[in-house]
Amino acid sequence: MPRAALSLFISDLHLTPERPAANDRFFRFLDRIAPRAGDLYILGDFFEAWVGDDDLAEPLHAQIAAALKRLTDDGTWLCLMHGNRDFLLGEAFCQAVGARLLAEPAVIDLGGVPTLLLHGDVLCTDDLDYQRFRQMVRDPAWQAAFLARPIAERHALARELRARSERVKGEKRPEIMDANREAVADAFRRHGVTRMIHGHTHRPARHEHQVDGRPRTRWVLPDWYDAGGYLACDEDGCELREL
Repeated sequence: MPRAALSLFISDLHLTPERPAANDRFFRFLDRIAPRAGDLYILGDFFEAWVGDDDLAEPLHAQIAAALKRLTDDGTWLCLMHGNRDFLLGEAFCQAVGARLLAEPAVIDLGGVPTLLLHGDVLCTDDLDYQRFRQMVRDPAWQAAFLARPIAERHALARELRARSERVKGEKRPEIMDANREAVADAFRRHGVTRMIHGHTHRPARHEHQVDGRPRTRWVLPDWYDAGGYLACDEDGCELREL
């Protein structure tokens, strides 16, 4: 695997035809910022919804795939990770864009520092309703049954699931949808790392933790609903940047 001096991390773009401003920001990011780096990691919820790789022909999806392929053809190493909206991204999409699909969790060597990469939803352990939903949709049997449906039906079901999610979120206390501190500490311990990068919570920040007497750093990536942003890392460290 090639390593580069500069690595970029993004997540929670939620790209969809219904959100053209976010799409435009992403294409500008690919044109002006991503080519400066050797590595680009997309840590989930790249799309608002992904109902299967056979949806690649949809015009926006085809445009995004072509733009990513240009980037990888020019030498950028692209890695994708599933989120809670695009957990059905598969090898066909990765082959079309020249990307590698990372299993979650993943530990990479980032500027000499072993770094844990997650989408972030597994850390929200206080949200029991969501964790039950996550377990259901990540089940291979559920996914196979979903993908066996006609694509129009899959789109309709995805809209229903998103609508249900928005209704339920409005009834929850904000704190239960954030990362649980014990879940974060356990992830640091289990993977033996001092740095973690994830998205999902839409609360971009650098968080400092003490776990078993050792300092640990957790970076939370921004969503792209408004200004958008990314994390840039090199051998000197990491920095959250706006677009």
